[in-house]
Amino acid sequence: MSKTQKLVAIKGMNDILPPESAKWEWLEDKVRDLMARFAYRNMRTPIVEPTALFVRGLGEVTDIVEKEMYSFEDRLNGEQLTLRPEATAGVVRAVVEHTMLYEGGKRLYYMGPMFRHERPQRGRYRQFHQIGAEALGFPGAEVDAELILLAHSLWQEIGLQNIELQLNSLGQPEERKAHRAALIEYLEKNLDVLDEDARRRLYSNPLRILDTKNPAMQELVNAAPRLFDFLGEASLAHFETVKTILDANGVKWTLNPRLVRGMDYYNLTVFEFITTQLGSQGTICGGGRYDYLIEQIGGKPAPAVGWALGVERVLELLKEQEQPVPEPTSDAYAIIPDAQALPTVMATLQKLRMAGVTVQMHSAVTAGEGMGSMKSQFKKADASGARFALIFGPDEMARGAVTVKSLRDGNGQQVEQPLADIDTWAATLHITG
Repeated sequence: MSKTQKLVAIKGMNDILPPESAKWEWLEDKVRDLMARFAYRNMRTPIVEPTALFVRGLGEVTDIVEKEMYSFEDRLNGEQLTLRPEATAGVVRAVVEHTMLYEGGKRLYYMGPMFRHERPQRGRYRQFHQIGAEALGFPGAEVDAELILLAHSLWQEIGLQNIELQLNSLGQPEERKAHRAALIEYLEKNLDVLDEDARRRLYSNPLRILDTKNPAMQELVNAAPRLFDFLGEASLAHFETVKTILDANGVKWTLNPRLVRGMDYYNLTVFEFITTQLGSQGTICGGGRYDYLIEQIGGKPAPAVGWALGVERVLELLKEQEQPVPEPTSDAYAIIPDAQALPTVMATLQKLRMAGVTVQMHSAVTAGEGMGSMKSQFKKADASGARFALIFGPDEMARGAVTVKSLRDGNGQQVEQPLADIDTWAATLHITG
């Protein structure tokens, strides 16, 4: 009989295993706590959305829509569906569908996997994860600044350093229209320098050409007309408010007039937090204002602004900067010499867990060979990182008690505690949370 072929994960779609997964949980906990302090509320949207949502929302002539989306036809009804490549369009779709702005603006955040069909490399995967914050229904520049401060606060909370904030303004449609005409005229005079992608986008989406990563085009792009120079008084005032608030909070920033972001829905403020420590994948968080997306997706016109960060990149940068991420540990490890004591032991552990104590129970790994020696159990207790060992020996069981032995104070201090009075001593074990 032939050997069954081992199945493995799709390239660029990675398993996240313990203890690595604990770092993800730590980051997510930090985010949840910070979002609550800024009064942002969690939102969860489907992983699969109508393909039209992203074509309409992100722009038909974007790399994401043209090259990177995982799209397919639903076999049941022929509907065109797509695994979400980003979450903002889905959040807006849900806000519109459920008329969430009826009673005023909403501050929302999300976490979850996104999907893009591209070549996997460090910091760029086919299934990747984003955390994002969106403020919908608020037109003021102070909300742009608030979101930037929210991201900046997260870097401080988790200990990230040497992150540069780049700002730009994309103005309003009429300003972009004037810039577009000047940009096309400039690029038409330099057709010999344009690569195939740039030539294809010259008349459909010339602003995207400024976002090229082609080294041969950088000099051309750097000399191109700047959208910033076409901004009117209102757009400049909006941008000035953002800068003034950031300055008042001690947040350093630099103006990058070539910053356009990868989606077509942005207007006015756009920004990126970047690092030089992750090579070509140096953007760890980016976003901006998208005042016209809600109407594009079928809702009543309403302003909005938001950002998304790449979880893998943030964790990779924490590793690169050698920032410590706490390892999860148990408060206690239960040592059980005799399997006959298991009913009593497990009833005791349940009570301790309900009292907030984290307990790992020793279990046999080989059928029919008992619970293992006390020596081997103590080795596992020590390796678990737990502060205490709970010893359920026959003498303790006979007295209706458990011995609590310290594993971390150096002298192995131990004290016997009554099983009938768990509530009075459980708190002495609990150090987590």
